[in-house]
Amino acid sequence: MPAYIIADVDVSDPKGFETYRQLVAPTITVAGGAYKVRGGTFEVLEGSYQPKRLIVLEFASMAAARAWYESDAYAPIKAIRQKTAATNVILVEGL
Repeated sequence: MPAYIIADVDVSDPKGFETYRQLVAPTITVAGGAYKVRGGTFEVLEGSYQPKRLIVLEFASMAAARAWYESDAYAPIKAIRQKTAATNVILVEGL
C-alpha cells in the first residue's frame, strides 16, 4: 500500500536550502520514492491553513518511507534542511 510523506517547508536560508534541494532528490529516487508535489502553486479552498512550500513524496509503503526518512544517506541532508527551514512533516498511508 503506498505511503506519502507530506512536508510544509518555510525556508529561512534560501541559499542553504538550495544545497538541500540538490542533494535530497537522488536519495529519494534510490529509496524508491517519487515527488508528487514539489512547491507548486496552491489554492486554499477552506480553512486558514497557509502552507509555505508544500512537498508530497510517494513511497511503496509506510516502511519504505520511514526507512528513507531515517536512513544514513538522508541524515546529513536532513540536517541541512533543519538548519535552513522550519518544517512540518507527516507520514500517511495511502489507498
